[in-house]
Amino acid sequence: MFLRQPLATAATAIFGKIGVAQIDSNLATTIRTTVILAFSWGIALSTGPPVAMSQIAPRTWTFLGLSGLATGASWLCYYRALQLGPASKVAPIDKLSVALVILLAAVFLGEPLTVKKCLGGLLIVAGAVTLRWD
Repeated sequence: MFLRQPLATAATAIFGKIGVAQIDSNLATTIRTTVILAFSWGIALSTGPPVAMSQIAPRTWTFLGLSGLATGASWLCYYRALQLGPASKVAPIDKLSVALVILLAAVFLGEPLTVKKCLGGLLIVAGAVTLRWD
């Protein structure tokens, strides 16, 4: 179970790099998003009791909407980067988001900023910078 998510993420980069090779990166992102939309609705409808959309709080709608916009912007940038550069250099830069989440979670969510988290974040940054060098 532990390795499924990293494997899926790695497959995303490799399949994306191959898929974006012959078309515009924005169109590639749109195709990918359409597949994700159908896939995620299928999972949501098949795994849990349906919830009336009217029961979802406005705050939840707002933050999920903002998250969706951030995800869309991230994917557009990621696919453009995959189109322009090697996947082995693009993916590590993408993972710098983990270090940023550690910081932002401390600032905005009040999550503790421990020595272990700081060290892990610094190692991620060091790894991404190292892999970026030629």
